[in-house]
Amino acid sequence: MRVISGIYKRRRFEVPHSFKARPTTDFAKENLFNVLSNYIDFEDDVQALDLFAGTGSISMELISRGCNQVISVEKERSHHAFICKIMQEVKTDKCVPICGDVFKFLKNKRGQFDFIFADPPYDLAGLETIPDLIFGNNLLKEDGIFVLEHGKKDTFEEHPNFVERRVYGSVNFSIFKMKV
Repeated sequence: MRVISGIYKRRRFEVPHSFKARPTTDFAKENLFNVLSNYIDFEDDVQALDLFAGTGSISMELISRGCNQVISVEKERSHHAFICKIMQEVKTDKCVPICGDVFKFLKNKRGQFDFIFADPPYDLAGLETIPDLIFGNNLLKEDGIFVLEHGKKDTFEEHPNFVERRVYGSVNFSIFKMKV
């Protein structure tokens, strides 16, 4: 796992081979953050939420780029422990790793975020409900951005908060924004 930009640029972390996670590819991650730079300034006191955090790759990228706080939610205990380990390695307190179910977290979380990223397993039951949970629970700030990574068979263009879709190989990102 490699950090693309920011204060930890080019930093690498060895992900255990036993992990089930499918990390966002460096190519897709770099292109996504290039697109996001048109929407959000990560150095502007940004509060972020990383759902289905897996290896913590997106959380680390967000912190490296200047996010003030990132909450990383990951259900798998070994993945959660890995996220905690890499955050300790870089000596940051800007990441709050939570070991728990994303759906329960979304239903019970209070507060809002400037940026939300979700990278669920592509075959996850209930994946299509994630945008409604984000917007229905009012988790995104007025100018906030929500990005959902998904497979090519899923489409969110009809969602009222959908803005655009970006495709990088087999990786699809649907970008959503609060409609004011």
